[in-house]
Amino acid sequence: MAAPTLQQPSFLLVNLKADSSTKTLLQRCQDLVKVIDEYPAKELHLVFPWLVESMFGSLDGVLAGWNLRLLHPRSADFHIVLEFLHPNGPLMKLVYKLQAEDYKYEVPVHHLPGPVKASIQEGVLPECPLFHNKLQLPPGHMTLNVAFNPFEYFLFYFAVCLIAPKVCPPGPQGGSTDSAYFVLVDTYLKYFLPVEGSVPPSPLDPRGSVSAPSPRSSGVSLGHGVHGPSLLKHHIFHQPSVNADPAAQEIWRTEALLQMFVEVWLHHYSLEMYQKLQSPQVKEPFQPTEEHVLVVRLLVKHLHAFSNSQTPEQLTASPSAHHAHASPLEEFKRVVVQRFVQQKLFLFLQHCFGHWPLDASFRAVLETWLSYIQPWRYTGEKIHLQPEQNRTVPDTWEAFVQENLLMYTKLFQMFLNRSVRTDLVNVKNALMVFRVSKVFAQPSLADMVQKGEQLFLEPEHVLHHRQPRGHLTPSHGGSYLSSRQRVMTDTVFRVKSHVYALEGQDCQYKQMFGAELRGAVMKLIQIIAQARHTAKKISDHSSEAAAGRSFLSWFGVGSHDPNHTFTGAEPEESGECLKKTHEFLDRALENLCLIFKLNQGQLTQLMSNLGVSQEDGDRKLLPDCVQGEEGPVLTELGRRQIISGLRRFDIQYQGDPELQPIRSYENAALVRLLYRLSALLNQRLGGHMSALCSRPDFLGRLGRHYLTNPESSLKLRRSPTPRRAPDRSREPRLSLRPLASYRTLLLLLLLYALGALLSFSPLSSTLLILTGGLLHGLLVTLLGDKMKTQ
Repeated sequence: MAAPTLQQPSFLLVNLKADSSTKTLLQRCQDLVKVIDEYPAKELHLVFPWLVESMFGSLDGVLAGWNLRLLHPRSADFHIVLEFLHPNGPLMKLVYKLQAEDYKYEVPVHHLPGPVKASIQEGVLPECPLFHNKLQLPPGHMTLNVAFNPFEYFLFYFAVCLIAPKVCPPGPQGGSTDSAYFVLVDTYLKYFLPVEGSVPPSPLDPRGSVSAPSPRSSGVSLGHGVHGPSLLKHHIFHQPSVNADPAAQEIWRTEALLQMFVEVWLHHYSLEMYQKLQSPQVKEPFQPTEEHVLVVRLLVKHLHAFSNSQTPEQLTASPSAHHAHASPLEEFKRVVVQRFVQQKLFLFLQHCFGHWPLDASFRAVLETWLSYIQPWRYTGEKIHLQPEQNRTVPDTWEAFVQENLLMYTKLFQMFLNRSVRTDLVNVKNALMVFRVSKVFAQPSLADMVQKGEQLFLEPEHVLHHRQPRGHLTPSHGGSYLSSRQRVMTDTVFRVKSHVYALEGQDCQYKQMFGAELRGAVMKLIQIIAQARHTAKKISDHSSEAAAGRSFLSWFGVGSHDPNHTFTGAEPEESGECLKKTHEFLDRALENLCLIFKLNQGQLTQLMSNLGVSQEDGDRKLLPDCVQGEEGPVLTELGRRQIISGLRRFDIQYQGDPELQPIRSYENAALVRLLYRLSALLNQRLGGHMSALCSRPDFLGRLGRHYLTNPESSLKLRRSPTPRRAPDRSREPRLSLRPLASYRTLLLLLLLYALGALLSFSPLSSTLLILTGGLLHGLLVTLLGDKMKTQ
């Protein structure tokens, strides 16, 4: 009887694998629903790992799975996937079915987050209790594995799906925030971390909940031939936890989901690893994407809402009353942000601030940071009735600001360093500076941050002997219920412990309101003023160019610059965007003055010293450079000005005008034809043209008017060219390229049409046009001579 029992699961797995390549997703999901309902857990046990990998992809990125990050509402499979993976859906029913039988599923250690993997390899127990007592060494293998229960195994693959490389198929892609993956993350957070009510019980267990994992023992579970104590040395401050409390088991799924998300999405940098990354020789172990950061922001926003949903009784109760009367879920809400998220999110954001490209995609990182430091936005209260500029941060959040001081001060300093290196003329970058200044300019927030800094700088009274260093970390080993941090009534000690936990005992703290950072703020204000002036100059130039390209310019009345290769502005440099840039930077200046208490006199003096007034003209828009042996050489300030987009050279085409790229207003065939014709004429008549133009009399001047370009030398001098560049003295030659312009062709067509109306033959009209051109040249030459004599 044992043989059929052993063969049936493999037969089921083979059938499911065969169907995965022939049936549609809808058909496969329908078959899986039947399989989950009809087969016992013993037979579904072998199917589960393959099913999870087929949905979320393999850990090495070879298999893409269902491509949840690429499924969008317009896809036919979108709602099928959401229904199948819903917390009350068929897959979760399978998870609970296997969970009740206490099955384990192994994941190689090398697929775990970097710091966790490094801790295990060094023989130190990881901080997160999610990885405690789960190490397995399969017989005949040298690779360590971590044995997860079905719920943890499912969560691990789901979380890793976000950071796996995404191979996008050809064609337009939807946004990251409406993908099936993003929607599922939001659904799981709302279900397992409910803002209202409690976590819904499992539908399988008649008592209302699935059996929780067995309590963790004090030893380390190992495979054959390996002794626990010799493999992993317990960290001195990480004692194994024993979750024997029945009340703690009520929310084990909530705790497991949050720990898995935080470990996989955020725990890629330890404090020691981040300090090593400051060396340019060290390669980054992990580079988050914009999609990854957007999901992290979703997690941060929901955790604030979840934490702020405590009952009014719990919010006003004392810490001792919390411990005595609070339910496990309410107690979890109280400690969730500080205990599980703070340290890992700080290192994650710190890495992003230091390594993210200097472009507009940084907005996702910025908004994640601003969401974390403004938990009062997610209280559920109707605060929008108060004018936005008059919103005051409630005093009840002062403790949060103090316990997250580095989130405000250190990351603000890093943002300041980024801002002075970005192009603030770009409206998206200007918006980011305005957003940060607007947040920190909220009434009473800057005072709270300044008070927190003063508390940290207070002399240390009894800090070192009150508590060992291990208690300073926001996340020690064990569950929050089994090892509570001691209550810190001393605010000085609370602020110091926060800073030392995130930066180390030997950190060199830089004050946000100190003299050094104040100088950096003044430097940013100078750059903002330069960017405002540059934006206005570009806007004025665009308006003049638009006026010059009016309808009359088609008839030769407007200016026409053949060297103007850029006829349209980028979206960020359009007139409307430049107006927004000016508005954002103006308001950012006002906010910075409010934050750092700068008076108008200081700002006016700074502007006058900077010299960015309107009278400076274009001279101030040139990058700073010195004259070297081979021509202009940019200084360090000039390089920064060009990189930031604050100043630029007037770059113009300096090659052969006949070989310029074909413009959009020219006929390509005519350009090539007329070039060959003019080259032939110049080759045969070049000597005669040179002799004519070399004459000092009136005919020589008239020949130079038609056969040379008098503006070429002027344009050459306006451009930053090497001093030893050859002086291109233009040889006289005939250029027929203007005849290929659509404007010239339209003008000629209108003249011939006018001649036809006046009964002139085409030959007569041609002679009249040539005569008019000759008279125009004579008049220009005579006027030029008269101007020179005066």
